[in-house]
Amino acid sequence: MTTRILTLLLTVFSLTTSISQEELSCSVFKNQPINFGGEEGMDSEVIRLQEGRIIYKKVTVPKFSRGTDVKIKLSLRSNGDRWDKSGSCFIVTNPDDISIINVSEGKKEFPTESTINKKFKGVKATETYKPVVELLRFMTPFGVGFYSNDIGKHRKPVYIPKWEKEVVWERDISHLNSLVTNTFYIGVWIDSWTKEGYEVDLSLVYSNRPRATFKVKSLVNTIPYINGQSLPDFFANVSLEQAFNFPKNAKNVKLYYTATGHGGHEGGDEFIKIRNSVFLDNKLVLDTIPWRDDCASFRRFNPTSGVWLKKDSASYIDFEAKKYKIKEIEERIASSDLSRSNWCPGSHVKPFVVDLGDLKTGTHTLKISIPATEANEDKLNHWLVTVYLAYEE
Repeated sequence: MTTRILTLLLTVFSLTTSISQEELSCSVFKNQPINFGGEEGMDSEVIRLQEGRIIYKKVTVPKFSRGTDVKIKLSLRSNGDRWDKSGSCFIVTNPDDISIINVSEGKKEFPTESTINKKFKGVKATETYKPVVELLRFMTPFGVGFYSNDIGKHRKPVYIPKWEKEVVWERDISHLNSLVTNTFYIGVWIDSWTKEGYEVDLSLVYSNRPRATFKVKSLVNTIPYINGQSLPDFFANVSLEQAFNFPKNAKNVKLYYTATGHGGHEGGDEFIKIRNSVFLDNKLVLDTIPWRDDCASFRRFNPTSGVWLKKDSASYIDFEAKKYKIKEIEERIASSDLSRSNWCPGSHVKPFVVDLGDLKTGTHTLKISIPATEANEDKLNHWLVTVYLAYEE
């Protein structure tokens, strides 16, 4: 009898464990338009602000008391916008505090202490305001989906079989699991100024596998999500300096730094290499040149990218002569192929991760130096930079 009861208990425990560890998928947005004054979509739970350039949704998922792995998946298609645009998926954990939601709604204002040079508002964290934590930075490709048909057939190079119908990005955000459980607001912003805009799907996948849970401290976000936030071109004139406090000793601190350079046309910050230097307590902790030179690998997502011809010499097999010969050819070069400041049309952007070790209680200082190019007239040089810390207490 005892053996039978023990066996039954073990079976129940095994089934309970199996159920509790099942993967959970949370669909946030499905076929949701993001545009400027265009179609709103069918989901009544979606909040659209800034004429539809930014969307939010309130999400509730289990707490996962033992922690969990989390993966974000974002799919994007053009609804008629043919250009490459900056995009950001982010999390708002305390919407009742000062946040870009209630500032966008005109209910609150950014604190003065969050501003740089009296002009660039909502950039730095303060006691009453925390910039949103970015879950995924991405760059829309040129026209994927809407133009993935015969419109672009004469622009398609021979090395891709077809234009893709959409672009899909996935990223492990398990170190942010404390932010994306319980109830929170998740948002997506695309810098589109067309009525057609884009369409997105967004989901979060939770493994329910036990893992460590980190605290997260948001420090900096220069992305101009809303009206009243100026284009962040201040790095050309000043370094960004930020003080922050740990009320308790922090262990295993990691700094997450995401940076992309934009604007200026040829010779602007989008297309030139510029060093980024990050200091913590006056010590250089990250010294890098954010750069991508693999943009041609995203060609299949960019049917409306501008294309021009470039003369070149090619070595090829002449089957009649049965040997290699060289001849002059004209080859397609697309704008989307060009190397850029840490992004490509159709790519997502991985953060730089710096292991800071343990930090003691008290005040610390962060400094970011980017010798950027000044913006003038239509040369809109600027840098989109986000910084947050993940740590244990």
